[in-house]
Amino acid sequence: MTRIAVTLIATFTAAAFAAGPADSLKTGKAQLKSAGPLAFGPEGILFVGDPMGASIFALSTGDTRAVKNPPAPEVDGIQEKIANLLGASAEQIMVNDMAVNPLTKRAYISVSRGRGPEAMPAIVRVSGSKLEEVNLANIAHASVDLPNAPAADAKDRRGTSLRTEAITDLAYVDGTLLVAGLSNEEFSSNLRSIPFPFQTAGRGASIEIYHGQHGRFETNSPIRTFTPYKIAKKRHILAAYTCTPLVSIPMSDLEPGKKVMGKTIAELGNRNRPLDMVVYEKDGAQYILMNNSSRGVMKVKGDGLESYPAIKSQTEVTGVPYETIAGLKGVEHLDRLDASNAVMLIRSEGGALDLKKLALP
Repeated sequence: MTRIAVTLIATFTAAAFAAGPADSLKTGKAQLKSAGPLAFGPEGILFVGDPMGASIFALSTGDTRAVKNPPAPEVDGIQEKIANLLGASAEQIMVNDMAVNPLTKRAYISVSRGRGPEAMPAIVRVSGSKLEEVNLANIAHASVDLPNAPAADAKDRRGTSLRTEAITDLAYVDGTLLVAGLSNEEFSSNLRSIPFPFQTAGRGASIEIYHGQHGRFETNSPIRTFTPYKIAKKRHILAAYTCTPLVSIPMSDLEPGKKVMGKTIAELGNRNRPLDMVVYEKDGAQYILMNNSSRGVMKVKGDGLESYPAIKSQTEVTGVPYETIAGLKGVEHLDRLDASNAVMLIRSEGGALDLKKLALP
């Protein structure tokens, strides 16, 4: 074998071993206009939805080394402490989302510093009780733009910005980033499947559902929160909407430009916005834990979801059964910490926002 051949083999072998998702990221300033929904991917990569910029960022947190028995992220009065960290008052800080790094069990919180369109985005990392700001000015990252997001000045009939709902939730599954939100198309409820490492983002699929509480089909209400979930051994998205239909959507249907009809399998109560969903197992059964704006924290049964018929007529609460966890009030954000515990941002009756570790019910 010639020296050239040996060199080529060595080069290709080294490249094969070195290549990974983080290798697609380039160091520099991550030019976020806003920091909204969060989700973790491989190698400690944090995906950040930037609704105002109509883009998704992948950030290398460098947070990849698992620690044995790490302290759970727990901080009382965390909004005030974030404000102190960022040099602002607590009233200027809006907490947008939280995600736990499954490798290290550190929590990451996306915030806005200030109010309105001039608010500055920031990401805060929580290790035990310690807070630190993630340096967005010099970080390995990549981004992808959404081609059909609502215009920056688009508003709904109530005068609310539609751009803020261009990205409402994220999840990473086996090399694909799933992105829920609104598009600028006629059927504006949108669910995208974007391969990672990023190249381009497609138009996404337009999602139609039947809303039992409202007694009509809807195509312009965004998914508020969702989780990937296997139903009858096939991959689905389990999605929740305002007022509160629970809908299953086959992942295989998520093709760019396709119009997809979701299957409404539960109505969980009106005048309510679902906020976050996590999946867990307890005593041999599957559950989905979902916190809400006005209906507390719901523990939804997750087994046999394929057996529930599609809701196709106006109805009150029906479908997949659930229980409301009486001891959990004021939960604004939650994510799973491990098999037995969750991390929750809880607003107390006195107004303080606390980060707590709690056992999954």
